[in-house]
Amino acid sequence: MPVMSVEPCTFALFGALGDLALRKLFPSLYQLDRAGLLHEDTQLLALARDTGDASVHLGVIEQHLRRYLPPNELDEALLQRFVARMRYLSMEFLPPDGYPQLAEMVGRGRQLIAYFATPASVYGGICANLAAADLAESTRVVLEKPIGHDLQSSRAVNDAVAAYFPETQVYRIDHYLGKETVQNLIALRFANSLFETQWNQNHITHVEITVAEKVGIEGRWGYFDKAGQLRDMIQNHLLQLLCLIAMDPPRELSADAIRDEKVKVLRALEPISAEQMSQQVVRGQYVAGISDGKAVPGYLEEDNANAESDTETFVALRADIRNWRWAGVPFYLRTGKRMAQKLSQIVIHFKEPPHYIFAPEQRQLIGNKLIIRLQPDESISLQVMTKDQGLDKGMQLRSGPLQLNFSTAYGRERIPDAYERLLLEVMRGNQNLFVRKDEIEHAWHWCDQLIAGWQKLGDSPKPYVAGTWGPMSSIALTTRDGWAWYGDL
Repeated sequence: MPVMSVEPCTFALFGALGDLALRKLFPSLYQLDRAGLLHEDTQLLALARDTGDASVHLGVIEQHLRRYLPPNELDEALLQRFVARMRYLSMEFLPPDGYPQLAEMVGRGRQLIAYFATPASVYGGICANLAAADLAESTRVVLEKPIGHDLQSSRAVNDAVAAYFPETQVYRIDHYLGKETVQNLIALRFANSLFETQWNQNHITHVEITVAEKVGIEGRWGYFDKAGQLRDMIQNHLLQLLCLIAMDPPRELSADAIRDEKVKVLRALEPISAEQMSQQVVRGQYVAGISDGKAVPGYLEEDNANAESDTETFVALRADIRNWRWAGVPFYLRTGKRMAQKLSQIVIHFKEPPHYIFAPEQRQLIGNKLIIRLQPDESISLQVMTKDQGLDKGMQLRSGPLQLNFSTAYGRERIPDAYERLLLEVMRGNQNLFVRKDEIEHAWHWCDQLIAGWQKLGDSPKPYVAGTWGPMSSIALTTRDGWAWYGDL
């Protein structure tokens, strides 16, 4: 069992009976305990509004652990030890009444981690109550994104938190940043001169970032219709991936050094005016179609849907970065629901050699690609050109991968879930994988101008059939520049 790597703490989960807590957070905490990474004196507090017998609510959490943990990773003795760490407290989050009892359960001077699995609108109120209960000094607060629905509301939430907690105690979660492959982007780029010396406009033609989901709204219509795919995914996840790809080397592997470089990228993003929208941005909304061989409804036919909604379920866009490294290199971002497959990947397209000597009909094959896949399986693949095998092949070329598949390369070693890594880093007090306030604000500023452009143009989302790769105009987005989305079938 590994040496304890964190100090004892009290982990208080606000919204403990919500879907995020039951499906992701408690299973991740269990896995940390199973790996010996929770201090034996660490205690877990489940906080929710539900009244009644605490043992009943703890039983619900245990039932969900049994449901979501893989059978081969559920050890009965470890599960009972984990459940024994937990206590349940019924409390309203905005009235201050329950916080003295919370402070008593935490204990004076003990490290508290307050995880807000709640709407962002209550973050400020919870922080005010924690401070009033004399808990602010020893607390790290963890905020789920998205924070706000535009720049103004985001600032209001962050300012309300900052009134009681300095930036050094605030951890804004983006679960994509906890993925093993995303972490490997830093190592891949800055530990390998093979890549970093080629990582610029002299050697790269364009970059693709795709985050596609096969599922629809899954009962979240009320929330999603107020947000849309741009707010839910572009601002929230894809811009973070873009920053990690495009940033310059940080001076060191510290939280602020890394985040300083990401902010430089966000500041350098070229604004997209309303007049440019038709050429650079596509928004879509899925209609009825086929997914996994089954008929599925359109967005406007989902349960509790508003048939007049013009909320987008798909966004594709071209982003340009105004700096020396990336001048003239388009970044194509694409994300949507009810798409052809579940896929999250980054594709770096390298320029072809300046002098071509092989058969003319094979020229379209030329060009190395670095493919970084986040899901469904995490892997890194470099597509390279080699000679095809066989005496009758001559110098016929073929494209093949030099590949690192994590599940294959590391055998039976388990790949941690993103939330496991992020929760552990909060306990360690390491902010490298978390998002700073100014990152949030610059991302919102860029996305707000897109929303304003849609409103100015009265632009409605274009329909696309569920189970496809989105509206046809998203194909034109790349083809007008001479490219095509990689791997679309």
